[in-house]
Amino acid sequence: MSTLPFYNAVTDDFDSVNQLIIRQLHSRVPLVEKIGSYIISAGGKRLRPLVVLLSARACGLNDSRQHSLAAIIEFLHTATLLHDDVVDTSDQRRGRSTANAKWGNAPSVLVGDFLYSRAFEMMVELGDMRIMQVLANATNVIAEGEVLQLTKVRDAGTDEATYMEVIRSKTAMLFEASTHSAGILAGADAKQIEALRQYGNALGIAFQLIDDVLDYTGDAEAMGKNVGDDLAEGKPTLPLIYTMREGTAEQAQQVRQAIQKGGIEDITAIQQAVRECGALDYTSQLARTHIDEAIRLLQVLPASEYRDSLEQLAEFAIERAY
Repeated sequence: MSTLPFYNAVTDDFDSVNQLIIRQLHSRVPLVEKIGSYIISAGGKRLRPLVVLLSARACGLNDSRQHSLAAIIEFLHTATLLHDDVVDTSDQRRGRSTANAKWGNAPSVLVGDFLYSRAFEMMVELGDMRIMQVLANATNVIAEGEVLQLTKVRDAGTDEATYMEVIRSKTAMLFEASTHSAGILAGADAKQIEALRQYGNALGIAFQLIDDVLDYTGDAEAMGKNVGDDLAEGKPTLPLIYTMREGTAEQAQQVRQAIQKGGIEDITAIQQAVRECGALDYTSQLARTHIDEAIRLLQVLPASEYRDSLEQLAEFAIERAY
């Protein structure tokens, strides 16, 4: 688990979640367990299960149900990663080979399906229809976001509103579902549940915005992926959209052509363009606006180390370098 301070309040909870994940990965088909264990053990920040644990604790919950919900969320997230890497034909994630690069596309997709199914089995065991409704809706929205993004690959005409719809669906939705379902599980009042839902949404949007900044400024080794990956795939992210809208005619044309052909042959020129026209500052400031709102929303929760950790996590989302 990460040594970042906002994890400290739920260290023991995380140990329980990890043990539960290992148990729930069991399958009578060895390859299912092998691929599932490979992708789960890749590490990462585990932010989605983290916000489940912190949100539940902030609302006074202290039992094993929060561990089950955190594991469910991690399985849903991992399933999306397996499917994403196949769709994007990615060969590296978190600094090592993707599952599809090691075992092929078909096993990766099918193990992703297994993780979705196992997550829903665990939801049934939780026995809360409101949580099932939240998570079932989230998986639909995430899938729609993936398809919408796919339709916009190499589309230099994508506007900011469409981009925001993609990241709300594709990234922010699972953060939102994590905090929303945790509030329901904890039996919080309606105002607190709604605040947690909106906090998750704002956190997820800000996190993706900074990811898109780091695609041009980050350190490849620290991020576990190559700088310029989104451009290489022809994805029109906000720094590129802003540059086409607000940059010089030459900058706009450079970006438009780079999106349309994909690849990173022009990455140096694109990095210079997004920086000089203010696109990175614009994207970062938009992330800051969402984080300020996220922190404001938390004030309906009682003061505690868990609420403090949620605030620290929000600040980390925009200050991070990986």
